[in-house]
Amino acid sequence: MIEDRRRPSHLSGFRVCLIGGAFFASLLAVLQPITRYEDCPNYGGNGNASAFANPAWDFYLTLLLFGWVVLVVLEQTLSVTRRGRGGADVALRAAAAIALSTVASCGLFVNVAVLCH
Repeated sequence: MIEDRRRPSHLSGFRVCLIGGAFFASLLAVLQPITRYEDCPNYGGNGNASAFANPAWDFYLTLLLFGWVVLVVLEQTLSVTRRGRGGADVALRAAAAIALSTVASCGLFVNVAVLCH
């Protein structure tokens, strides 16, 4: 049996988290959502409005953010993520990646998708 003696990558367990963060930063740069309450179409009135030019992005953003967290969790189950690491190190890296993506997605959702509602 061949043993793999390569050093584990410093990014093991954080690849999907970092790539997803970069994806959402570029997605928001392209979509250019409203970032100030005063700029909302329903400012001074009642009702729901979207921070995006296309209101469907409220739903799409929610789905994409949920999918990002699921992919981060799935990455933690891969054997390549655990390669050459002990149990405590794997658990700490997994907890950090999952917590970081969850906090980022919830914060992004609250700040952008709920702004004009």
